[in-house]
Amino acid sequence: MPVPILLVTGFLGAGKTTVVNHLLAHAEGRRIAAVVNDFGAINIDAELIAGASDGVVSLANGCICCSLEGDLLRTLATLLRRDPKPEYIVIETSGVADPAEIVRNLMDPVILREAPLETVLCVMDTATPPAALDDALHRSQLRVADIVALSKLDLADEGAGARIREAIRAQRVPAVVVDAQHGEIPSALLFPATVDRAPAPRKSGPKRPAEQRFETLSWTSNQPLSLARLQQAIGRLAPKLARAKGLFETVEQPGRQMVFQFAAGRATLAPGEAPTPGVPCARIVFIVELGVLSKAELDAIMETCVADR
Repeated sequence: MPVPILLVTGFLGAGKTTVVNHLLAHAEGRRIAAVVNDFGAINIDAELIAGASDGVVSLANGCICCSLEGDLLRTLATLLRRDPKPEYIVIETSGVADPAEIVRNLMDPVILREAPLETVLCVMDTATPPAALDDALHRSQLRVADIVALSKLDLADEGAGARIREAIRAQRVPAVVVDAQHGEIPSALLFPATVDRAPAPRKSGPKRPAEQRFETLSWTSNQPLSLARLQQAIGRLAPKLARAKGLFETVEQPGRQMVFQFAAGRATLAPGEAPTPGVPCARIVFIVELGVLSKAELDAIMETCVADR
């Protein structure tokens, strides 16, 4: 029996992980395997976690989650050898990945026979400026999509949905456009009613040379941060950031980690787990376009956040 694949694409911070989390937490008896870039991005409710071994997290609802390390086809082959094997596979791409290249890999005859690509879902922040759709990566993510899911509706202004829908239509995208409040998308749109047939192979478009467009800069501190100073620092960095996320302790709430996320010009904070002994008090990763922010400039700005400075 073939195992259908759902490919989830979308730009940095669009809300892909929220969609994958919702699918896994509301599997409704389906055995779903999620292939993601790192487990840290997945935030399944604690009661769903059953255990981890060999790079695979087993969930109490019958689903599993594994980290994408190395070759995608090798990862898929490993999943298909599991007993019992999953009924569906969800692949969450990197926010800077061209999904056309992943589609091309999934057209491998062996994978196509055993795990056919059923649906490509592009998650898009509703507040995305229409002009951003002229970007080559945005266009590629849209043009391979069967479904475009508009996320973060509650954070966008009243006319944002209409504007981005019109911009998507202007790109002549054949995909169905749906709202995805809090990552919720009707499962009937994503998974086939039956899995006893394989969909036709897709055209993935011409192969393009890979373009190194983004880089990742990391910053750590062994001291807790001042929340007020951090807000000032992020305000200075925001125009240069594509994405940021991290964990840190603050002097305002000692002994408690905060989860920091920055995407589409918006920063959020949420309570995290208790600090882990032996790791830095602050660990933040920043994703920026090449050349717009040096490590020295980042360090200088972030050092102002350390509480004892």
